[in-house]
Amino acid sequence: MAESEKDRIKKCKVKLARYCAYRERTHHEVKSKAMGLGLRNDEAEELLSELISENFINEERFAKTYVRDKFYLNKWGRNKILQGLKQKRISDYCIDSGMNEIDEDDYRNTLKSLFEKKITTVKGDNQLIKNQKAASFLIGKGYESSMVWQIIKEQSS
Repeated sequence: MAESEKDRIKKCKVKLARYCAYRERTHHEVKSKAMGLGLRNDEAEELLSELISENFINEERFAKTYVRDKFYLNKWGRNKILQGLKQKRISDYCIDSGMNEIDEDDYRNTLKSLFEKKITTVKGDNQLIKNQKAASFLIGKGYESSMVWQIIKEQSS
């Protein structure tokens, strides 16, 4: 006996709800998953709306969690975090809300700490070259170059 259309959609909704409950997801991730389950675009959109209204999907919550994780756990700078959120197609409003999760003092202190740790591992006698290598590392982690050079200047004096 063939599975009814309603049962098929209901099963997909359960799978998507479980997918969202496992960790925070973006609208785009959930829609891709829905399409992968064989749903048509209109069915996927309808389920997406239901999951949003039932608070399984919340992009603002996703952005806040993403920012906290990437900064406090991975020690990423704002530029890299911002780039990651844009790649995940998060709205500007949610990005702004998420970026507010970074405490300014924590940000400066993390940058200082990363610099101090990195400068001890850079080989060589020339302080300018060591500073340049440390700066490249920090900018690569997403920290703003002006802030990186300000910290280096403060630490060198």
